Amino acid sequence: MMNNLILTIVTFTPALGALLLLFQNRVNIRVLRTIAVTTSLLSFVFSLHLIAQFDSGSPDFQYVINAPWIPSFGISYHMGVDGISLFLVLLTTLLTPLAMLASWSITERTKEYFIFMLLLETGMIGVFCSLDLFLFYVFWEVMLIPMYFLIGIWGGDRRIYSAMKFVLYTMIGGVLMLVGILSLYFLHGNATGTYTFSYTAILNALATGQLILTPTVERLIFLAFFIAFAIKVPLFPFHTWLPDAHVEAPTAGSVLLAGVMLKMGTYGLVRFSLPYFPQMSHLFAPAISMLAIVGIIYGAFVAMVQPDMKKLVAYSSVSHLGFIVLGIFSFTTQGMEGAVYQMLNHGVSTGALFLLVGIIYERRHTRSIAEFGGLAHRMPLFAGVFLIVSLSSIGLPGLNGFVGEFLILLGTFGVSPAHAALAATGVILSAVYMLWMYQRVIWGEITNAKNALLGDMNLREKLMIVPLLILIVWMGMYSGHFLRPMDAAVSRLLHQTDKQNLEFALNPK
Repeated sequence: MMNNLILTIVTFTPALGALLLLFQNRVNIRVLRTIAVTTSLLSFVFSLHLIAQFDSGSPDFQYVINAPWIPSFGISYHMGVDGISLFLVLLTTLLTPLAMLASWSITERTKEYFIFMLLLETGMIGVFCSLDLFLFYVFWEVMLIPMYFLIGIWGGDRRIYSAMKFVLYTMIGGVLMLVGILSLYFLHGNATGTYTFSYTAILNALATGQLILTPTVERLIFLAFFIAFAIKVPLFPFHTWLPDAHVEAPTAGSVLLAGVMLKMGTYGLVRFSLPYFPQMSHLFAPAISMLAIVGIIYGAFVAMVQPDMKKLVAYSSVSHLGFIVLGIFSFTTQGMEGAVYQMLNHGVSTGALFLLVGIIYERRHTRSIAEFGGLAHRMPLFAGVFLIVSLSSIGLPGLNGFVGEFLILLGTFGVSPAHAALAATGVILSAVYMLWMYQRVIWGEITNAKNALLGDMNLREKLMIVPLLILIVWMGMYSGHFLRPMDAAVSRLLHQTDKQNLEFALNPK
């Protein structure tokens, strides 16, 4: 019984916390914070059941619940996780309470702020667990609304512009995805006589030949899904909304945006584009891989010249996400597992970077690199933590970032040595911009008198950073603990994709 209900419990515990906050009439900030942090921690504790009872040898979806929701339209409450989505759910439930701890500077409209944070968590978890296309779309749109308000109300000076840009880009992608979902719904119904939004039913129909898409139709639906996910990644040249959203969002918003929400784009490519449209995925793979490489190099060069720490980290995300897309479209086991692993790595490392930037922003209310220098003299613990996280971001061997990038480059090299060589320049460039930023912020003499008064990390800040430091080392030293649960699901995905692509090559429609 617990296995059947666990995904519902994990997904909707934050929503219940938001409902509890809604009925808090007395505006006591301490009570609001306690409810929000406790609720998100409960969701994390419940999610540990997923990994504790997960069967690593099975490629199938586990903890499945499938109940009719709107049966007249073939819509079900269908949830489940496999080795690809398992750790993304855990990443979401871990980062959210840490982001809550980073929200102590929010003193206006605190109740509404934490309600939106908890609703955002429910939407993000639901995206990774949904096995019904309509349900997936509902969660996809649900998590868009809280982030829009988090940026638009509690963001920086240009928050309205950034929030509108974020929501317009994402909604355009969402509309395209909805068109693709409805197309599959009607095509499946016309071909089989059963109209359903079931992810697995449509996948089985495509795999067995019950549902056959003409090349033109498959190309159009593939592009509808791909553009929606490429905007969310964001893949070059759809990336322009990201730096604005990151810079203007509150610290917690940036942590969840970079740590979780960007992964929904790459997750969508893995979950939908490859298995649903294997022929088009292979056909467009060279072009997509080149866009990924351009994003890797472009993001690194632009990050290098940023005067704002938060914007530098934002552009580094464009570069790192390019690696993930490159690994996905290498169609190799190493590349695919490296891509999924790098989704987790990026969430941990970049989430930690935004938390650290938030720590010094709360003290100085500026993120300009030129305003700092010599922080190691006043904040030695912060300097040490910042160094570990920076080295993790650039892929130092022994830390988490190295494993994902190495697997991606290894898988890509087997397909195209030239692509691997070009992508590898991004690793070098990331060391340049990260270490240069670190040197300017942390080392040297204190030239600004305001920095001489700064205090080191307090207990709350240590609590929100230590879990990520543990993961950075754990994932770097014991990667098998995270790769093994992915093996079966990734192998089946690649087998299905390659098999269907071979059949298409021999018998083109």
